[in-house]
Amino acid sequence: MNRTLLYSLSIIIGLFVSSTGIFGLIPDHLAEWPVNIWCIGLFCFIFAKTNKKERIEMLTVLAFATPMELFFSEVWLIYEYQRDLMPLYVPVGHWFLFDLGRIWSEKLSDKHSFSLVLLLTPLVLYGLVTGTDTSAVLLLVFCLIFIKFGPMPSLYATMVYFALIMEIWGTYLGAWEWAREVPWTPFTAWNPPLLVGAFYCLGDLLVNLAVERFDTSNEKLESIENLQGLNNTV
Repeated sequence: MNRTLLYSLSIIIGLFVSSTGIFGLIPDHLAEWPVNIWCIGLFCFIFAKTNKKERIEMLTVLAFATPMELFFSEVWLIYEYQRDLMPLYVPVGHWFLFDLGRIWSEKLSDKHSFSLVLLLTPLVLYGLVTGTDTSAVLLLVFCLIFIKFGPMPSLYATMVYFALIMEIWGTYLGAWEWAREVPWTPFTAWNPPLLVGAFYCLGDLLVNLAVERFDTSNEKLESIENLQGLNNTV
């Protein structure tokens, strides 16, 4: 089974099982555990089979996603999980969505990324005029900045839509709920916010920059080692 299908089914079915307990067949206090075990197991399986660079990417996603999720849900309170605390499958789920978005973003040209996100402008204006999602304007600006200056424009544009689809499914099932009044700000938001992908773009941007920095440092180290080896040979 290819990764695209594997990730998609894990997200779609996993959220359904976790949220509903398969319509009550699994007790509510145990409903998350089959999903936790499957998602963490899948993550570990991919980690064991893949190359060094992707392993670094996977660990970097966990390193950023986990504290960001805890900050947003437990400190900022911009959304709340169904059973209060963040499920264990969430951080590795960020890797699934990141890699899924990266796979599909390869089909999109960077030059079309800006236009693709701007297609949401009418909905952004609707949320602003009605006062129901005033945060969308700011989040749209952030998305466009990420696309303009980030190292992977097509990924960020893709994530705007992939994150929205995933968030709509998750909120529909009741896996989590976004605050209608955004704490600490004068903004309002839909459930989920239209440009919720901006949060995912931020995480992906941090991962891209961190891995890019590691690659650069690694190349420099290899160059130094090669130079030292050459000097020893001489």
